[in-house]
Amino acid sequence: MDFDVDREGSATLAEAVAAAVERAIVDRRLPPGARLPSIRRLAEAKGVSKSTVVEAYDRLVASGRVRSRPGSGFTVAVEPRRPSVDPTPVLDRDIDPSWVMRRSLEVDPTIPKPGCGWLPSEWLEEAGIRRALRAVARDPVARLVDYGHPLGHPALRRLLSLRLGERGIEVEPQAIVLTAGASAAVDLVVRHLVEPGDAVFVDDPCYYNFRAQLRLNRARVVSIPFRPDGPDLEVFAREAEIHRPRLYLTNSGPHNPTGGRIGPATAHRLLNLATRFDFTIVEDDVFADFETRPSPRLAALDRLERVIHVGSFSKTLSSALRLGWVAARPERVEDLSELKLATSFTNDDLAAQVVVRLLADGSYRRHVEGLRRRIASARAQVLRELEKLGLTPWSTGDDGLFLWVELPDGFDAADLAKQGAAAGIIFAPGDVFSPSLSAGRFLRFNVAQSGSRRIWDFLARTLGRRG
Repeated sequence: MDFDVDREGSATLAEAVAAAVERAIVDRRLPPGARLPSIRRLAEAKGVSKSTVVEAYDRLVASGRVRSRPGSGFTVAVEPRRPSVDPTPVLDRDIDPSWVMRRSLEVDPTIPKPGCGWLPSEWLEEAGIRRALRAVARDPVARLVDYGHPLGHPALRRLLSLRLGERGIEVEPQAIVLTAGASAAVDLVVRHLVEPGDAVFVDDPCYYNFRAQLRLNRARVVSIPFRPDGPDLEVFAREAEIHRPRLYLTNSGPHNPTGGRIGPATAHRLLNLATRFDFTIVEDDVFADFETRPSPRLAALDRLERVIHVGSFSKTLSSALRLGWVAARPERVEDLSELKLATSFTNDDLAAQVVVRLLADGSYRRHVEGLRRRIASARAQVLRELEKLGLTPWSTGDDGLFLWVELPDGFDAADLAKQGAAAGIIFAPGDVFSPSLSAGRFLRFNVAQSGSRRIWDFLARTLGRRG
C-alpha cells in the first residue's frame, strides 16, 4: 500500500482513493497482475470507510485499470484499457447524408457547421433543464424508476393537446403517443403503414433522413419538386396516377432544407389529392416553434382524417432529451402504441417529466420567444453576408432556421463542401437533400450556425467575390 491519498482536487473521497491507486498503477508501484489490498485492509490503512473503498474499486474496474473476480478480489489489469481515438475523418469520400450527419456530430464543437440541422448548444435551455431535473428529483411522487404509460407520460400528453389546439389541431390526449424524438415517430408511422414495395412520396429537396428511413423499410421513394409554397401539385397528381402512393412525407411549417412553407391554396388542393388517391400525409412539424408567422397546418385543415402530425422538443429544447410525439386518429394511435410496445416498449418518462415542468412554469414559452429573436437576428446577418457575395436565397420567407442558396454558374456545391471540410468548415450541399440529384448548385445554411467570420471569408475566396 505504498501510496498516499491526496484529498485535494477530488470531488469525493472515493475519487481521491481511486486516483491514488491509479497513480500507483501508472508508476508501476502496483505492476500488472498485482493483487490489490482487500476492501477492509485498505479502509483501515487509509482511515476511510469500506463503502468508500468499494466505490473507489468500482471506479477503477469501470476504467479498465483493475479486474474483479468473485472470490479472488481485485487485481491490476495486465493491459490497462485505453480509450479509443476517433479515426481521422476521410475527406475524399462522396458527400452524402451520412457524411453530413457524422461530420456535424463528430467534429470539434468549435468548428463552424453552417450545414448542420440544429441549434448551437449554447442557445438551448440547459439551465432550465438543470432546474427541472432538480425539481423532479425532489418531488416525492415523481416516477424515477418505473416504465411509463404505453402512450407516454399523461401530463405531457395533456399539455401537448393544449399546445396543438393553439395551432388549430384539435386532438385529445389519448390520441397522442410519445416517442424517442421525431425520427422515431416517423419510423413508427412508416413501419405501421408501409409494406415493402409501397410507393412513398417525398419532397425534392427533402429532409435527408426521410429517405434513409424509407430505404430501411424497403419503400419505393418517389420525389416531387418542392416550390416556395409547397409541392408541385401538377407533378404530384401525375405521379400519383402512376404510383398510387401509400404516404407523403413533408414539413408543413418552415421546410427543411428550403425554408419554404405550404400555402393555404396548396394545402387544400393537396388534401383533395389525398382523398382522391387514398394516401396518408405525415406532417413533420419539428420546426413549428421557430415560426413567428404561423403557416397552415395540414392536420388542422384535415382534422387528422388523412394527416398524421409529428413533432419534437429536440430542436428547440435539447438534443439529449429524445422526446417526440405522434398525433393521429384514435384508432391509428392504438395501432401505433402496439407497435411501439413491440419495438421500443416505452420512451423516456424522466425526460417527459422534465419537459412538463418547463411547459407548466412558462420556462419553455420564454425560451422559445428568446430563440425566435436570436434566430431573426442571425437570419438578418446571414442575409447581409449573402448579399455581399451576390447570392440570393431561394425562398423569401421571413423566419425559420434555414436558407436555401444557389451558387453561381460553374460552381458545384459538393466540391465546395469538400474544400470547406479541408478548411475546417462543414457545409451541406444540395444533392444531399435531393432524391433526383438536381440540386447540385445549392447549399443549405443554418442561420444559427453561420455566425463565424471564417465561413464568409472562405466563401469570398472560393467564389472569387469581395465581401
